[in-house]
Amino acid sequence: MGHEQNQGVALLQMLPLLWLLPHSWAVPEAPTPVWRDDLRNHTFLHTVYCQDGSPSVGLSEAYDEDQLFFFDFSQNTRVPRLPEFADWAQEQGDAPAILFDKEFCESMIQQIGPQLDGKIPVSRGFPITEVFTLKPLEFGKPNTLVCFVSNLFPPMLTVNWQHHSIPVEGFGPTFVSAVDGLSFQAFSYLNVTPEPSDIFSCIVTHEIDGYTAIAYWVPRNALPSDLLENVLCGVAFGLGVLGIIVGIVLIIYFRKPCSGDRDHGETPSLLKIQKISWAWWWAPVVPATRRG
Repeated sequence: MGHEQNQGVALLQMLPLLWLLPHSWAVPEAPTPVWRDDLRNHTFLHTVYCQDGSPSVGLSEAYDEDQLFFFDFSQNTRVPRLPEFADWAQEQGDAPAILFDKEFCESMIQQIGPQLDGKIPVSRGFPITEVFTLKPLEFGKPNTLVCFVSNLFPPMLTVNWQHHSIPVEGFGPTFVSAVDGLSFQAFSYLNVTPEPSDIFSCIVTHEIDGYTAIAYWVPRNALPSDLLENVLCGVAFGLGVLGIIVGIVLIIYFRKPCSGDRDHGETPSLLKIQKISWAWWWAPVVPATRRG
């Protein structure tokens, strides 16, 4: 009974804070017109989260689970995940609302968090990591390695890169975004110029429990280089010319009459036809052999 009362007291303390939510959150969703039932639904996620770890607060915006931006609270500005989204990140008209959400989330952590500590189950997700290239692999040409982290909860992680087991510096920030199901995913990018002997590794550490996931990347399925393409084109062209020459020689050779055919005044093709006709004419009159 005492445990239920404690939970009730914690929930009652949350009610005054709910009035601080923006009024737009309480507006009911407009019904979808009938003529749009056959259209595909899309989802835009605007997720603000805060926690007692690092990062302490974050905001991610995603379209169909593809992250578009994250919010840099130190600069109060949006940061695009890819350069193609930079123009859309210039609009900062909702910055006051984002700062309000940040303060509201931090108030929830400070006032409600201690009341619910040890009374609700703690969820954990072990990060799953994979590394791939942003563009098709070509040796000697600049490319970008992407370290993708899924099944992340809570979003407290550290990402490091290594090249032949040696730490690499100069990689960009880690982008964390929310996905359906109250879990998170993260991206880290490293600019490289791939070589055939490269071995890169992405090391992800889940700070809340010390779990570490490592993903390795080695070059494979690379596109042919320009030199190899030129060599293959040259070989193919040479074989084509050789095939044309051989074809012309064979045509001239078979069109030239044989010496024995000149004496009889007939061409080899006519002689061949007569031989075939003779064999067909006499084949039916050959008597069958009886076995007694």
